[in-house]
Amino acid sequence: MLNLTIDNINVQVEEGATILDAAKKAGIYIPTLCYREDLKPMGVCRLCVVEVKGAKNLQAACVTPASEGMIVKTNSPFIRKARKTILELILSNHPMECPACIRNGNCELQEMAYRLNITDIKYSGEKSIFNKDETTPAIVRDPNKCILCRRCVNVCGEIQGIGIIEPHHRGFNTSIDPPFNQGLSKMPCAQCGQCVLVCPTGALTERDDTDKVFDALSDPQKFVIAQTAPAVRVALGEAFGMEPGSIVTGQMVAALRKMGFYKIFDTNFTADLTIVEEASELVERLEQGGKMPLITSCSPGWIKFCEHFYPELLDNLSTCKSPQQMMGALIKTYYAAKNRIPPQKIVVVSIMPCTAKKFEAQRGEMVSSGYQDVDIVITTRELARMIREMNIDILKLKPEDYDFPLGISTGAGAIFGATGGVMEAALRTAYYFLTGEELKHIEIHPVRGMEGIKEVELEIKNFKIKAAVAHGLKNAKELMERIKKTEVQYHFVEVMACPGGCLGGGGQVIPTNDSIRLKRMKAIYDIDEGKNIRRSHENPAVLELYREYLGRPLSERCYQLLHTDYMQRPKILTRD
Repeated sequence: MLNLTIDNINVQVEEGATILDAAKKAGIYIPTLCYREDLKPMGVCRLCVVEVKGAKNLQAACVTPASEGMIVKTNSPFIRKARKTILELILSNHPMECPACIRNGNCELQEMAYRLNITDIKYSGEKSIFNKDETTPAIVRDPNKCILCRRCVNVCGEIQGIGIIEPHHRGFNTSIDPPFNQGLSKMPCAQCGQCVLVCPTGALTERDDTDKVFDALSDPQKFVIAQTAPAVRVALGEAFGMEPGSIVTGQMVAALRKMGFYKIFDTNFTADLTIVEEASELVERLEQGGKMPLITSCSPGWIKFCEHFYPELLDNLSTCKSPQQMMGALIKTYYAAKNRIPPQKIVVVSIMPCTAKKFEAQRGEMVSSGYQDVDIVITTRELARMIREMNIDILKLKPEDYDFPLGISTGAGAIFGATGGVMEAALRTAYYFLTGEELKHIEIHPVRGMEGIKEVELEIKNFKIKAAVAHGLKNAKELMERIKKTEVQYHFVEVMACPGGCLGGGGQVIPTNDSIRLKRMKAIYDIDEGKNIRRSHENPAVLELYREYLGRPLSERCYQLLHTDYMQRPKILTRD
């Protein structure tokens, strides 16, 4: 242990701790912009500078190791002046368009200017001018709002293991871009949006599709139907001041109905349907000697990553569409026919925790209904903005229920929102399909939690099922390499592109960090525990759907509407 003094407070920390760590332990606030607990410290913004007795220069607290006997000042007039100067210099090269920025009111740069009492920018002169990158359906890059904090570089490279954005040039001309200054659409980008979650400003945002939804809602010729993902209900409340992990399912449905949606369905319903199809796939491969391991396919960021980097494993992927796409296909076929609505008049709006869902919806193969299965995808953040714009006080709304029949779901459908949830739900159903009996202890704890790669073995009939779960693409990459080298052998593998799974998706409320992910995760498992039905194959509406329309799992109609295929995409892109 090391003993040091910070602002006349004696602090003891473990060797290897930084000055910032020590200050936090002492309850002393030091401002930061580039620093995040879940990312490698970079020390580039310099807002965390402190005075260290004996040092010639001010030191960046986030990267300076604490040492025995160190004496630190964090709040002297000289330091406050230095921090204000640093922030004023950052602001001098930043667009002053806060009221029109998507991050207005939720911007760390704006918050820091308020904290440091910046009332005037003393420095004026040339500003950097860059082209906006709007080449993808999911993510928009505005380098003019970039403060060069490198958080996006860090999360893309260190957490997701892709590394397609990096610093270019030097000094005033420095920019954070893909190689050759290409658009993100030319890169092997998973569209996961983790870069958006960590960006402190509006330099990286989701593509805003709220106007498309408003236009559809105002068209009297359209039947606008919403579907909401499992993880949205445990995060949306945060945008309105509620504690992380607050469950607002009923209020969210009430808000959507108040906004004018014709019907509101639950993506948990098609999560249950996905499980029935995917568990059937697993059983078929087990009994007929199919390609192993079967790898889940409900995370579009993971699918795109696999298409770029592991095309040799595409045959291992489940052919099941994601629950989002299954719902869109069913609404424009089964539901449309049942209610005599022309499918061309239906607009399916998905509300997702994920930016990659925007990319998934416009994939060319997602038209099995004869129309684009899902028309518009908006994120949790976009829904929150729409609710505000329509002056709806979600906190005062009485909870309402989803519409029938595509609004009925089980606890298994709910846990899709957490890493390990798909695996747990699938094993609950696969056990029944293989044995004809129900799994007695349905909570499969080894696949829960935030560990990067998790494993479980389950004896089912004559099979010893070995399964694995990975979340975050760097962990997925590690697991795929082990599988390729036959270092490990599994029957079933779940992969989620985002840390924590969908509850930590790139479209979730900002901030999102590991402590918030854990609170959302607990809420998701609370939903599961509170359900009367917790196994997907027991969902009465799913069973009715098979009887009325689909026939049996993996039937010809199921393959037509609920399954898909994949394509190899280039791994390395070069200059045009």
